Amino acid sequence: MSFAISADFIAAENAKSLIAHTDDYAHLGQQLERRGISIEAMTRRAMEYQVAVPTWGVGTGGTRFARFPGPGEPRHIHDKLEDCGVINQLTRATGTVSPHFPWDKVSDYNALRQEAAQYSLGFDAVNSNTFQDQKGQRLSYKFGSLSHADRGTRQQAVEHNLECIEIGQKLGSTALTVWIADGTNFPGQQNLSRMFENYLEACERIYAGLPKSWLLFLEHKMYEPAFYSTVISDWGSSLLAALHLGPQAKCLVDLGHHAPNTNIEQIVARLIHAGRLAGFHFNDSKYGDDDLDSGAIDPFRLFLVFNELVDAEMRRAKDFSPAYMIDQSHNVTDPIESLMSSATEILRAYVQASLVNRSALADAQSASDVMVAHRMLKLAYTTDVSPILAEARLRRGGALTPIETYRASGYRSAKTRERPAVAGSSSGIV
Repeated sequence: MSFAISADFIAAENAKSLIAHTDDYAHLGQQLERRGISIEAMTRRAMEYQVAVPTWGVGTGGTRFARFPGPGEPRHIHDKLEDCGVINQLTRATGTVSPHFPWDKVSDYNALRQEAAQYSLGFDAVNSNTFQDQKGQRLSYKFGSLSHADRGTRQQAVEHNLECIEIGQKLGSTALTVWIADGTNFPGQQNLSRMFENYLEACERIYAGLPKSWLLFLEHKMYEPAFYSTVISDWGSSLLAALHLGPQAKCLVDLGHHAPNTNIEQIVARLIHAGRLAGFHFNDSKYGDDDLDSGAIDPFRLFLVFNELVDAEMRRAKDFSPAYMIDQSHNVTDPIESLMSSATEILRAYVQASLVNRSALADAQSASDVMVAHRMLKLAYTTDVSPILAEARLRRGGALTPIETYRASGYRSAKTRERPAVAGSSSGIV
Protein backbone atom coordinates (compact mmCIF):
# COMPACT_ATOMS: atom_id res chain seq x y z
CA MET A 1 0.00 0.00 0.00
CA SER A 2 1.29 3.43 -0.96
CA PHE A 3 2.39 5.66 1.93
CA ALA A 4 0.37 8.82 2.53
CA ILE A 5 0.41 11.59 5.12
CA SER A 6 -2.69 11.34 7.32
CA ALA A 7 -4.86 14.16 8.62
CA ASP A 8 -4.24 12.86 12.13
CA PHE A 9 -0.48 13.20 11.67
CA ILE A 10 -0.86 16.79 10.48
CA ALA A 11 -3.09 17.60 13.44
CA ALA A 12 -0.56 16.09 15.84
CA GLU A 13 2.26 18.13 14.32
CA ASN A 14 0.13 21.29 14.44
CA ALA A 15 -0.53 20.75 18.13
CA LYS A 16 3.19 21.10 18.85
CA SER A 17 3.28 24.72 17.74
CA LEU A 18 -0.34 25.78 18.20
CA ILE A 19 0.17 27.79 21.43
CA ALA A 20 3.01 29.84 19.94
CA HIS A 21 1.04 30.37 16.73
CA THR A 22 -2.03 31.55 18.64
CA ASP A 23 0.07 34.13 20.49
CA ASP A 24 1.75 35.31 17.27
CA TYR A 25 -1.57 35.63 15.47
CA ALA A 26 -3.13 37.64 18.30
CA HIS A 27 -0.10 39.94 18.49
CA LEU A 28 -0.14 40.61 14.73
CA GLY A 29 -3.87 41.24 14.92
CA GLN A 30 -3.29 43.99 17.49
CA GLN A 31 -0.59 45.58 15.33
CA LEU A 32 -2.79 45.59 12.23
CA GLU A 33 -5.80 46.87 14.17
CA ARG A 34 -3.82 50.00 15.06
CA ARG A 35 -3.38 50.52 11.32
CA GLY A 36 -7.09 50.03 10.65
CA ILE A 37 -6.61 46.59 9.11
CA SER A 38 -8.69 43.54 10.00
CA ILE A 39 -6.54 40.44 10.41
CA GLU A 40 -9.65 38.35 9.82
CA ALA A 41 -10.15 39.99 6.43
CA MET A 42 -6.53 39.31 5.53
CA THR A 43 -6.82 35.70 6.66
CA ARG A 44 -9.88 35.19 4.48
CA ARG A 45 -7.96 36.61 1.50
CA ALA A 46 -5.12 34.23 2.20
CA MET A 47 -7.51 31.29 2.39
CA GLU A 48 -8.99 32.15 -1.01
CA TYR A 49 -5.74 32.57 -2.93
CA GLN A 50 -4.53 29.66 -5.07
CA VAL A 51 -1.48 29.08 -7.26
CA ALA A 52 -1.07 26.11 -9.60
CA VAL A 53 1.81 23.64 -9.34
CA PRO A 54 3.48 22.33 -12.52
CA THR A 55 3.57 18.55 -12.84
CA TRP A 56 7.16 18.75 -14.10
CA GLY A 57 8.16 20.76 -11.04
CA VAL A 58 7.99 17.78 -8.68
CA GLY A 59 10.82 16.09 -10.57
CA THR A 60 14.49 16.98 -10.30
CA GLY A 61 15.49 19.60 -12.85
CA GLY A 62 18.70 19.92 -14.76
CA THR A 63 21.24 22.30 -16.21
CA ARG A 64 22.85 22.36 -19.64
CA PHE A 65 25.62 20.20 -18.26
CA ALA A 66 24.14 17.54 -16.02
CA ARG A 67 21.13 16.25 -14.21
CA PHE A 68 21.36 14.61 -10.80
CA PRO A 69 18.27 12.46 -10.11
CA GLY A 70 16.77 12.76 -6.65
CA PRO A 71 15.57 9.94 -4.40
CA GLY A 72 11.98 8.82 -4.82
CA GLU A 73 11.29 11.20 -7.67
CA PRO A 74 8.15 10.65 -9.76
CA ARG A 75 8.29 8.24 -12.69
CA HIS A 76 5.07 9.31 -14.44
CA ILE A 77 2.01 11.52 -14.14
CA HIS A 78 0.46 9.32 -11.44
CA ASP A 79 3.45 9.79 -9.14
CA LYS A 80 3.46 13.48 -9.98
CA LEU A 81 -0.16 13.86 -8.94
CA GLU A 82 0.61 12.09 -5.67
CA ASP A 83 3.42 14.56 -4.93
CA CYS A 84 1.31 17.55 -5.98
CA GLY A 85 -1.42 16.27 -3.68
CA VAL A 86 0.98 16.35 -0.73
CA ILE A 87 1.96 19.93 -1.52
CA ASN A 88 -1.69 20.98 -1.50
CA GLN A 89 -2.45 18.85 1.56
CA LEU A 90 0.13 20.74 3.61
CA THR A 91 -0.14 24.26 2.12
CA ARG A 92 -3.81 24.31 1.06
CA ALA A 93 -2.84 26.90 -1.55
CA THR A 94 -2.13 24.74 -4.62
CA GLY A 95 -5.40 23.12 -5.60
CA THR A 96 -4.65 22.84 -9.30
CA VAL A 97 -1.85 21.32 -11.37
CA SER A 98 -0.58 22.32 -14.79
CA PRO A 99 0.27 19.31 -16.99
CA HIS A 100 2.74 19.17 -19.86
CA PHE A 101 2.30 17.09 -23.01
CA PRO A 102 3.48 14.71 -24.25
CA TRP A 103 5.30 14.23 -20.91
CA ASP A 104 2.02 13.55 -19.07
CA LYS A 105 0.17 11.57 -21.74
CA VAL A 106 -2.13 8.72 -20.67
CA SER A 107 -4.70 6.60 -22.46
CA ASP A 108 -7.70 7.64 -20.33
CA TYR A 109 -7.93 11.33 -19.39
CA ASN A 110 -11.31 11.03 -17.71
CA ALA A 111 -9.75 8.52 -15.33
CA LEU A 112 -6.80 10.88 -14.80
CA ARG A 113 -9.18 13.67 -13.90
CA GLN A 114 -10.86 11.42 -11.34
CA GLU A 115 -7.47 10.38 -9.99
CA ALA A 116 -6.51 14.03 -9.49
CA ALA A 117 -9.79 14.65 -7.67
CA GLN A 118 -8.83 11.98 -5.13
CA TYR A 119 -5.99 14.30 -4.13
CA SER A 120 -8.37 17.32 -4.13
CA LEU A 121 -6.69 18.58 -7.30
CA GLY A 122 -8.02 20.05 -10.52
CA PHE A 123 -6.22 20.94 -13.74
CA ASP A 124 -4.95 24.39 -14.66
CA ALA A 125 -3.57 25.42 -18.07
CA VAL A 126 -2.16 22.64 -20.25
CA ASN A 127 1.28 23.10 -21.79
CA SER A 128 2.46 22.01 -25.22
CA ASN A 129 6.00 20.92 -26.07
CA THR A 130 7.52 21.77 -29.43
CA PHE A 131 10.94 22.56 -27.96
CA GLN A 132 11.97 18.90 -27.85
CA ASP A 133 11.88 16.06 -30.35
CA GLN A 134 9.88 13.08 -29.10
CA LYS A 135 10.43 9.41 -29.86
CA GLY A 136 9.03 8.55 -33.29
CA GLN A 137 8.50 12.20 -34.24
CA ARG A 138 8.45 12.60 -38.02
CA LEU A 139 10.02 16.07 -38.32
CA SER A 140 12.60 17.69 -36.03
CA TYR A 141 12.27 20.95 -34.11
CA LYS A 142 16.03 21.51 -34.11
CA PHE A 143 15.61 24.65 -36.22
CA GLY A 144 12.23 25.74 -34.91
CA SER A 145 8.61 24.68 -34.64
CA LEU A 146 5.76 27.17 -35.11
CA SER A 147 8.12 29.56 -36.91
CA HIS A 148 10.11 26.92 -38.82
CA ALA A 149 11.00 27.65 -42.45
CA ASP A 150 9.40 24.34 -43.43
CA ARG A 151 5.60 24.38 -43.65
CA GLY A 152 5.33 20.69 -42.78
CA THR A 153 7.20 21.20 -39.50
CA ARG A 154 4.97 24.13 -38.62
CA GLN A 155 1.91 22.01 -39.35
CA GLN A 156 3.21 19.24 -37.09
CA ALA A 157 3.63 21.77 -34.26
CA VAL A 158 0.13 23.14 -34.85
CA GLU A 159 -1.38 19.66 -34.72
CA HIS A 160 0.37 18.96 -31.41
CA ASN A 161 -1.08 22.13 -29.87
CA LEU A 162 -4.56 21.26 -31.12
CA GLU A 163 -4.16 17.82 -29.55
CA CYS A 164 -3.24 19.51 -26.24
CA ILE A 165 -6.48 21.49 -26.41
CA GLU A 166 -8.46 18.27 -26.89
CA ILE A 167 -6.69 16.70 -23.90
CA GLY A 168 -7.24 19.81 -21.82
CA GLN A 169 -10.97 19.75 -22.47
CA LYS A 170 -11.12 16.20 -21.09
CA LEU A 171 -9.23 17.32 -17.99
CA GLY A 172 -11.39 20.38 -17.35
CA SER A 173 -8.73 22.92 -18.25
CA THR A 174 -9.62 26.23 -19.89
CA ALA A 175 -6.27 27.47 -21.23
CA LEU A 176 -3.32 26.43 -23.38
CA THR A 177 0.17 27.79 -22.68
CA VAL A 178 2.45 28.00 -25.70
CA TRP A 179 6.17 28.55 -25.34
CA ILE A 180 8.50 27.88 -28.24
CA ALA A 181 12.28 27.70 -28.28
CA ASP A 182 12.36 29.08 -31.82
CA GLY A 183 15.09 31.53 -32.71
CA THR A 184 18.54 31.77 -34.21
CA ASN A 185 22.12 31.55 -33.01
CA PHE A 186 23.74 33.26 -36.01
CA PRO A 187 22.97 36.47 -37.91
CA GLY A 188 21.56 35.56 -41.29
CA GLN A 189 20.42 32.12 -40.14
CA GLN A 190 16.79 33.04 -40.87
CA ASN A 191 14.75 36.03 -41.99
CA LEU A 192 13.66 37.65 -38.72
CA SER A 193 10.43 39.10 -40.12
CA ARG A 194 9.44 35.89 -41.86
CA MET A 195 9.95 33.85 -38.69
CA PHE A 196 7.53 36.08 -36.80
CA GLU A 197 5.03 35.92 -39.64
CA ASN A 198 5.28 32.13 -39.71
CA TYR A 199 4.64 32.07 -35.96
CA LEU A 200 1.56 34.27 -36.30
CA GLU A 201 0.17 32.17 -39.14
CA ALA A 202 0.65 28.97 -37.15
CA CYS A 203 -0.87 30.48 -34.01
CA GLU A 204 -3.89 31.61 -36.02
CA ARG A 205 -4.70 27.95 -36.66
CA ILE A 206 -4.21 27.07 -33.00
CA TYR A 207 -6.37 30.04 -31.98
CA ALA A 208 -9.11 28.88 -34.36
CA GLY A 209 -9.20 25.58 -32.48
CA LEU A 210 -9.82 27.17 -29.08
CA PRO A 211 -13.20 26.53 -27.44
CA LYS A 212 -15.08 29.77 -26.77
CA SER A 213 -14.37 29.64 -23.04
CA TRP A 214 -10.64 29.01 -23.47
CA LEU A 215 -7.64 31.35 -23.47
CA LEU A 216 -4.33 31.07 -25.29
CA PHE A 217 -1.38 32.04 -23.08
CA LEU A 218 1.64 33.26 -25.05
CA GLU A 219 4.88 33.01 -23.09
CA HIS A 220 7.90 35.10 -24.03
CA LYS A 221 11.51 34.29 -23.25
CA MET A 222 14.41 36.61 -23.87
CA TYR A 223 16.95 33.90 -24.73
CA GLU A 224 17.85 30.24 -24.29
CA PRO A 225 18.27 28.16 -26.29
CA ALA A 226 18.36 30.78 -29.08
CA PHE A 227 21.12 33.24 -28.23
CA TYR A 228 21.09 35.65 -31.19
CA SER A 229 17.37 36.11 -31.72
CA THR A 230 14.25 34.63 -30.16
CA VAL A 231 10.93 34.82 -32.00
CA ILE A 232 8.84 35.78 -28.93
CA SER A 233 11.58 37.41 -26.91
CA ASP A 234 9.79 40.09 -24.88
CA TRP A 235 6.43 41.38 -23.75
CA GLY A 236 6.17 43.64 -26.79
CA SER A 237 6.43 40.73 -29.22
CA SER A 238 4.00 38.75 -27.09
CA LEU A 239 1.51 41.63 -27.00
CA LEU A 240 1.80 42.15 -30.77
CA ALA A 241 0.99 38.49 -31.30
CA ALA A 242 -1.91 38.55 -28.84
CA LEU A 243 -3.44 41.64 -30.44
CA HIS A 244 -3.06 40.04 -33.86
CA LEU A 245 -4.78 36.81 -32.80
CA GLY A 246 -7.77 38.16 -30.88
CA PRO A 247 -9.25 38.64 -27.40
CA GLN A 248 -8.73 35.03 -26.32
CA ALA A 249 -4.94 35.44 -26.65
CA LYS A 250 -3.09 36.89 -23.66
CA CYS A 251 0.48 37.39 -22.50
CA LEU A 252 2.04 35.19 -19.83
CA VAL A 253 4.75 36.73 -17.64
CA ASP A 254 7.50 34.43 -16.37
CA LEU A 255 9.48 36.30 -13.72
CA GLY A 256 12.74 34.68 -14.83
CA HIS A 257 12.55 35.45 -18.53
CA HIS A 258 13.82 39.02 -18.44
CA ALA A 259 17.11 40.83 -18.69
CA PRO A 260 18.71 41.65 -15.32
CA ASN A 261 17.26 44.79 -13.71
CA THR A 262 14.18 44.82 -15.94
CA ASN A 263 11.23 46.60 -14.33
CA ILE A 264 8.87 43.62 -14.39
CA GLU A 265 6.15 45.31 -12.35
CA GLN A 266 5.90 48.02 -15.00
CA ILE A 267 5.47 45.36 -17.69
CA VAL A 268 2.68 43.89 -15.57
CA ALA A 269 1.04 47.30 -15.33
CA ARG A 270 1.20 47.77 -19.13
CA LEU A 271 -0.34 44.37 -19.82
CA ILE A 272 -3.10 45.06 -17.29
CA HIS A 273 -3.79 48.35 -19.08
CA ALA A 274 -4.02 46.52 -22.40
CA GLY A 275 -6.35 43.90 -20.90
CA ARG A 276 -3.94 41.18 -22.05
CA LEU A 277 -2.32 39.91 -18.86
CA ALA A 278 -2.72 36.13 -18.96
CA GLY A 279 -1.01 35.47 -15.66
CA PHE A 280 2.31 34.31 -14.27
CA HIS A 281 4.92 31.64 -14.09
CA PHE A 282 6.43 32.37 -10.71
CA ASN A 283 10.12 31.80 -10.01
CA ASP A 284 13.13 33.95 -9.21
CA SER A 285 16.29 35.02 -10.99
CA LYS A 286 19.76 36.32 -10.22
CA TYR A 287 21.26 36.51 -13.71
CA GLY A 288 18.75 35.41 -16.33
CA ASP A 289 16.47 32.45 -16.84
CA ASP A 290 17.53 30.81 -13.57
CA ASP A 291 14.14 29.30 -12.56
CA LEU A 292 15.01 29.60 -8.88
CA ASP A 293 12.48 29.27 -6.04
CA SER A 294 10.02 32.15 -5.81
CA GLY A 295 11.19 34.82 -3.38
CA ALA A 296 14.62 33.22 -2.99
CA ILE A 297 16.57 36.10 -4.54
CA ASP A 298 14.41 39.22 -4.76
CA PRO A 299 11.28 38.99 -2.61
CA PHE A 300 10.78 42.76 -2.84
CA ARG A 301 10.36 42.50 -6.61
CA LEU A 302 7.75 39.77 -6.07
CA PHE A 303 5.95 42.11 -3.66
CA LEU A 304 6.05 44.97 -6.19
CA VAL A 305 4.52 42.72 -8.84
CA PHE A 306 1.70 41.87 -6.44
CA ASN A 307 1.32 45.54 -5.61
CA GLU A 308 0.28 46.08 -9.22
CA LEU A 309 -1.95 43.01 -9.17
CA VAL A 310 -3.77 43.94 -5.97
CA ASP A 311 -4.16 47.50 -7.25
CA ALA A 312 -5.78 46.18 -10.43
CA GLU A 313 -8.02 43.89 -8.38
CA MET A 314 -9.15 46.71 -6.08
CA ARG A 315 -9.97 49.09 -8.91
CA ARG A 316 -11.58 46.28 -10.92
CA ALA A 317 -9.43 46.68 -13.99
CA LYS A 318 -11.08 45.53 -17.22
CA ASP A 319 -10.47 41.91 -18.26
CA PHE A 320 -8.36 41.30 -15.17
CA SER A 321 -8.41 37.63 -14.18
CA PRO A 322 -4.81 36.40 -14.08
CA ALA A 323 -3.81 32.76 -13.80
CA TYR A 324 -1.07 31.97 -11.30
CA MET A 325 1.37 29.09 -11.62
CA ILE A 326 4.79 28.18 -10.24
CA ASP A 327 7.50 27.31 -12.78
CA GLN A 328 10.82 26.29 -11.26
CA SER A 329 13.74 23.92 -11.74
CA HIS A 330 14.98 22.18 -8.62
CA ASN A 331 18.58 21.02 -8.89
CA VAL A 332 19.81 20.92 -5.29
CA THR A 333 16.64 20.79 -3.16
CA ASP A 334 13.75 18.42 -2.59
CA PRO A 335 11.24 19.65 -5.21
CA ILE A 336 8.29 19.23 -2.85
CA GLU A 337 9.97 21.43 -0.26
CA SER A 338 10.86 24.06 -2.86
CA LEU A 339 7.32 24.17 -4.23
CA MET A 340 5.83 24.50 -0.75
CA SER A 341 8.29 27.27 0.06
CA SER A 342 7.44 29.08 -3.18
CA ALA A 343 3.70 28.76 -2.65
CA THR A 344 4.19 30.31 0.79
CA GLU A 345 6.30 33.19 -0.53
CA ILE A 346 3.86 33.94 -3.34
CA LEU A 347 0.98 34.04 -0.87
CA ARG A 348 3.11 36.17 1.47
CA ALA A 349 3.61 38.79 -1.26
CA TYR A 350 -0.11 38.77 -2.06
CA VAL A 351 -1.12 39.35 1.56
CA GLN A 352 1.57 41.99 2.09
CA ALA A 353 0.38 43.88 -0.99
CA SER A 354 -3.16 43.66 0.37
CA LEU A 355 -2.05 45.60 3.47
CA VAL A 356 -1.35 48.77 1.45
CA ASN A 357 -3.79 51.59 2.17
CA ARG A 358 -4.75 52.29 -1.46
CA SER A 359 -6.64 55.50 -0.73
CA ALA A 360 -3.80 57.00 1.31
CA LEU A 361 -1.28 55.90 -1.28
CA ALA A 362 -3.27 57.61 -4.04
CA ASP A 363 -3.38 60.81 -1.97
CA ALA A 364 0.39 60.75 -1.46
CA GLN A 365 0.96 60.13 -5.16
CA SER A 366 -1.40 62.95 -6.12
CA ALA A 367 0.54 65.29 -3.83
CA SER A 368 3.87 64.01 -5.23
CA ASP A 369 4.88 63.12 -1.69
CA VAL A 370 7.55 60.63 -2.72
CA MET A 371 8.78 59.57 0.69
CA VAL A 372 5.32 58.99 2.16
CA ALA A 373 4.23 56.94 -0.86
CA HIS A 374 7.43 54.89 -0.81
CA ARG A 375 7.25 54.26 2.92
CA MET A 376 3.68 53.00 2.58
CA LEU A 377 4.89 50.21 0.33
CA LYS A 378 7.86 49.45 2.57
CA LEU A 379 5.61 49.29 5.64
CA ALA A 380 3.45 46.65 3.96
CA TYR A 381 6.48 44.74 2.68
CA THR A 382 8.27 44.64 6.04
CA THR A 383 5.19 43.40 7.90
CA ASP A 384 5.68 39.76 8.86
CA VAL A 385 2.42 38.15 7.79
CA SER A 386 3.59 34.60 8.61
CA PRO A 387 0.89 34.17 11.31
CA ILE A 388 -1.80 35.00 8.73
CA LEU A 389 -0.43 32.43 6.28
CA ALA A 390 -0.22 29.81 9.02
CA GLU A 391 -3.74 30.53 10.24
CA ALA A 392 -5.09 30.24 6.68
CA ARG A 393 -3.45 26.84 6.33
CA LEU A 394 -4.71 25.72 9.74
CA ARG A 395 -8.32 26.67 9.04
CA ARG A 396 -8.27 24.75 5.77
CA GLY A 397 -6.80 21.63 7.33
CA GLY A 398 -3.18 22.22 6.31
CA ALA A 399 0.03 22.36 8.28
CA LEU A 400 1.17 25.24 10.46
CA THR A 401 4.73 24.41 9.38
CA PRO A 402 4.52 22.64 6.00
CA ILE A 403 8.18 21.81 5.40
CA GLU A 404 8.81 20.66 8.96
CA THR A 405 5.66 18.52 8.90
CA TYR A 406 6.65 17.05 5.54
CA ARG A 407 10.07 16.10 6.84
CA ALA A 408 8.66 14.61 10.03
CA SER A 409 6.25 12.46 8.01
CA GLY A 410 9.02 10.55 6.25
CA TYR A 411 7.22 10.95 2.92
CA ARG A 412 10.37 11.22 0.80
CA SER A 413 11.96 8.17 2.42
CA ALA A 414 8.77 6.17 1.87
CA LYS A 415 8.60 7.16 -1.81
CA THR A 416 12.26 6.28 -2.26
CA ARG A 417 11.41 2.74 -1.19
CA GLU A 418 8.25 2.59 -3.30
CA ARG A 419 9.62 4.11 -6.51
CA PRO A 420 12.50 2.47 -8.36
CA ALA A 421 15.32 4.86 -9.21
CA VAL A 422 15.11 6.45 -12.66
CA ALA A 423 17.97 7.74 -14.77
CA GLY A 424 15.92 10.38 -16.54
CA SER A 425 12.74 12.37 -16.15
CA SER A 426 10.41 14.57 -18.17
CA SER A 427 11.38 17.50 -16.00
CA GLY A 428 13.83 20.32 -16.39
CA ILE A 429 14.19 23.97 -17.18
CA VAL A 430 11.26 25.16 -19.25
